[in-house]
Amino acid sequence: MPKAKRYEASRLIVMIMLVIGLGGGSGAAAQKGAVHTYYVAADEVEWNYAPSGINQMTGKPFEGNETIFTEHGPHRIGLVYKKALYREYTDDTFTRLKPRPADQAYLGLLGPILRGEVGDTLRVVFKNQTSHPCGMHPHGVFYDKDSEGALYEDGTHGADKADDAVPPGGTHVYIWKIPERAGPGPDDPSSLVWLYHSHTHEMEDVETGLMGAIIVTRRGMAGPDGRPKDVDREFVSLFMLFDENQSWFLHENIQEHTTDPQGVKTTDLEPFDLQDRFSLFGRGFVAANFKSSINGYLYGNQPMMTMKVGERVRWYVVTLGTGINFHTPHWHGNVVLDHGHRTDVIAISPAQMETVDMVPDDPGIWMYHCHVDDHMDAGMIRRFRVLPWAGGRSVARSFARRAQNSVVFVGVTRRWAAHPLRQPKYKFLK
Repeated sequence: MPKAKRYEASRLIVMIMLVIGLGGGSGAAAQKGAVHTYYVAADEVEWNYAPSGINQMTGKPFEGNETIFTEHGPHRIGLVYKKALYREYTDDTFTRLKPRPADQAYLGLLGPILRGEVGDTLRVVFKNQTSHPCGMHPHGVFYDKDSEGALYEDGTHGADKADDAVPPGGTHVYIWKIPERAGPGPDDPSSLVWLYHSHTHEMEDVETGLMGAIIVTRRGMAGPDGRPKDVDREFVSLFMLFDENQSWFLHENIQEHTTDPQGVKTTDLEPFDLQDRFSLFGRGFVAANFKSSINGYLYGNQPMMTMKVGERVRWYVVTLGTGINFHTPHWHGNVVLDHGHRTDVIAISPAQMETVDMVPDDPGIWMYHCHVDDHMDAGMIRRFRVLPWAGGRSVARSFARRAQNSVVFVGVTRRWAAHPLRQPKYKFLK
């Protein structure tokens, strides 16, 4: 055989072997890794947006325009609404809720965090325990048509449509694979966040409360509990202005939570606040059903998020919903690293998902809120606590050695700053 033909034949054999090795071109077909099984139900619950009954940011009863969004009365639902939320169970009998750890109480109405590493598979056994059809649709991960969880005409039928709208009382198993393209990219930190939510009748499903987070870790970077090895604490924040006027349960909430349901006018809306100033939300029944929340809590009612000076803290920030969900989360007292850029404010829009890192250096209780003033004044505001170092110089040295960036510590006080040297050097100044 001539040399040129032998070369072409060898090249063809190599190409065939590559195609076979890649599983015929599927991005996830050759994937091997752990399978993480979750038992998740959609449940109907009574949700309180401010369980303390007061504005925790001021320590006082609600007053002024705050009462537009919190007052209960003849024609106002108030703070307690029937909602549908994702909740995790211990097994496929769906008889026992899996207890949520104390350090995750801040998650509020968000569904369980689903975790996986690149190469793993998420197997979600879902049961619809509500009175409406719904399902689970993930962002970012790899799925076949029977695990997409979205209702639309896509040319499929039979088993491939069973995931779109699981009927009340029905179950479905979703299989979501985590290929490389679902994990952190070259410029991302060691983990990132994706949303999951019901996509059967999305507006009603989402406003009713069906959403949660998936956290994907770079291959080899997940610890035994699934959390990234290079992070001490993680927090997921859903900045969302819920429009309860679009909920499945609007009329049920009127019947159950107003004292004169027959007198409620569901179109009652004036474009002015209680001081007769023009307002984005206005006042009236419609305005009262807009809930500017963080993880489903108003005016600082969310359980406190706590961390320590010097810890590596990762924030996963998401939003969803209608066109008014453009938010600018802002941290007081500390800054975050957003893809190499230091800032204390980021911007997110509907269905956007951001991952940023913080090494807190300023102890105290700090405000954390949306910097869109209308949203903040309507309740999209809360606090986080940074505890001081537990010890002196040895503690500072301890986390200095494991810090990702070069750091200069000034004495053993709480102040630190990034030291822009190429080689890691830790220097204490007296």
